[in-house]
Amino acid sequence: MAISNMINKLRTRANLSQEQFAELFGVSRQSVQKWESGSSLPELDKLIKIAKHFDVTIDSLVFDSDTRITEELKGTKELKPKYENLHTWEAYYTNLDTEYRQSVEEGLDISQYEELFKTVAMLPRNDTKKKLADILFEVVRDAKIVEGYKYNEPSTLEEIKKLRKDNYELPNVNKSQLESKVHGAWMGRVCGCLLGKTVEGIRTDELIPVLKKSNNFPMHRYIVRDDIDFKMVEDYRFRFEKRPFADEMDGMPVDDDTNYVVLAQKLIEKYGKDFTDYDMSRTWLDLQPKDAYCTAERVAFCNFVKGYEPPQSAIYKNPYREWIGAQIRGDYFGYIAPGNPEFAAEMAFRDASISHVKNGIYGEMFVAAMLATAAITNDIKQIILGGLAQIPSTSRLYEAISDVMAGFEKGVSQKECFDDIHNRYDEYTAHGWCHTISNAMIVAASLLYGGGDFGKSICMAVETGFDTDCNGATVGSILGMANGISSIDDVWKKPINNKLHTSIFGVGTINITDAVELTMKHINL
Repeated sequence: MAISNMINKLRTRANLSQEQFAELFGVSRQSVQKWESGSSLPELDKLIKIAKHFDVTIDSLVFDSDTRITEELKGTKELKPKYENLHTWEAYYTNLDTEYRQSVEEGLDISQYEELFKTVAMLPRNDTKKKLADILFEVVRDAKIVEGYKYNEPSTLEEIKKLRKDNYELPNVNKSQLESKVHGAWMGRVCGCLLGKTVEGIRTDELIPVLKKSNNFPMHRYIVRDDIDFKMVEDYRFRFEKRPFADEMDGMPVDDDTNYVVLAQKLIEKYGKDFTDYDMSRTWLDLQPKDAYCTAERVAFCNFVKGYEPPQSAIYKNPYREWIGAQIRGDYFGYIAPGNPEFAAEMAFRDASISHVKNGIYGEMFVAAMLATAAITNDIKQIILGGLAQIPSTSRLYEAISDVMAGFEKGVSQKECFDDIHNRYDEYTAHGWCHTISNAMIVAASLLYGGGDFGKSICMAVETGFDTDCNGATVGSILGMANGISSIDDVWKKPINNKLHTSIFGVGTINITDAVELTMKHINL
């Protein structure tokens, strides 16, 4: 056993007897004897003490790879990354708590490993933690679904289609209104995103007091610089100093929620509507830097670089595989498939599957299909049902959205509905705050309880907390499509000034009206 050999090497090289070694670390000679024979292992606190005393890493003890011994034998240094410098989104071993919760929610049979996940998650960043995390990834990869799991959630389009229901006959597109609707969708997304971007990442225990102190609760306008006083900056956990405020903007600032719409437009311009998931992955690599991507998207981007192609790029060491990232990417596919939610959802599937699985994929399909439906009706219930019709009726997402709709029909109050979302998902955990389902529920509830009113609905989506800019953007996009550009008051449009800033290579800043014009061309491809 590697650890027994290593302990023996360290002891004998230091000219220590087993009794002397035992005294150093507060154990009996018999314990040291058992360690070296391999009949027992040191506890974690003893491993740490041994590693510190002999100036070796824990992985040296576990895997018998002491750097100093390697240098003596080979005359070379072991090459290692600076683990503390790696971003958590790029280091699977830093997100084992999320991985465990995600896996359990998927119904994977891994409960017997819960304590191991917790123990490894607490280890310092080093080779040992990475190697143990790699083993845990294999556990997750090979896990079966627990017996009796109530959901059926495939990640292939063919299987998804088999589990759909309630496909509705839709009226024809009114071409005379379509450009106004597409313009409304673009502008609505941008305005809703800006509203939520100012407080992106805040939790409601601070958001609600901010809104109340500035006479903006219930929320009914943008947050402006004067709403934030010095005491808030000093006393709140949330950092207001460098946030974008609507009264200080010259157009919509760079944001991933709006970048993805432009990125999809560039994709269609190059590859057409029959693009492949591989085409989408190359577009990511070609048109944006790594830091433009977050969570599941960052993992997928790094996987592309390493040679993993879709759908493997969505699976390999990706604990964020059901987070909201795909759900914010589906808008353009709805824009260019008006009245055809099935095709919009199919394009969204091709995009989502490069970085997500299961409900992560369904979230993007749901939004794209809602937008394609909103192009021909402004009936909110019909729009949501149009989205649900394209995802598996056996999924957690379908069930959650159906619960929101059923509650609304039964007279559940707005407060009761949003309280229920907070009870189901904990906004104070990254997983709860950023999951597809929690945020999709907020989108559906804001559409229903907002009654089709643009300002009321985007404000509802933002003041609820969770992923504020994403939800404000999605709600704004859907209502802008449903009701057209004239339904968005100037108070929302004015700070945008028809400008959308991006971080996309070779694009930079665009005029929203130009984007609308190109969208209309893509509709007619």
